[in-house]
Amino acid sequence: MNVQWATVAEIEKIVPLFDAYRQFYEIPSDVELSRAILSARMSHQQSKVILATGETGVALGFIQLYPMFSSLSMSLKESNVWLLNDLFVSPLARGQGVGAALLEFAQNWSAAEGLGYLMLETAKTNTTAQRLYESQGWQRDEVYFTYYHTH
Repeated sequence: MNVQWATVAEIEKIVPLFDAYRQFYEIPSDVELSRAILSARMSHQQSKVILATGETGVALGFIQLYPMFSSLSMSLKESNVWLLNDLFVSPLARGQGVGAALLEFAQNWSAAEGLGYLMLETAKTNTTAQRLYESQGWQRDEVYFTYYHTH
């Protein structure tokens, strides 16, 4: 397995996984929209994508990270935080350590860059993902609630 930063040229490898990820969260399949979202975010450097591929180059899973900032950090550099918004592993590749390898890549990058932290959220019902995150040292936030406002 190879894990590395994805380039815009690799979007077509990621699109089927990204569309499947959206379907997992009960969004109807829309390959063109999935392609448009990835293209816009990656080409404008609004997100970073980590891609895991198999020996033959087939995409196994991905993480998409979005930059954020924290006003409560102890230094300017640590005020850079990243939201791990999307993590998906192909159903055919599950149980092979792909998710753990993707998380390890993101965690190592964050540490090497001296970032404040990485954060993520997952569905309360997604206990498989929760076990993975906790096995990698992620801690559930017991202090803050998350709120949303839609128009």
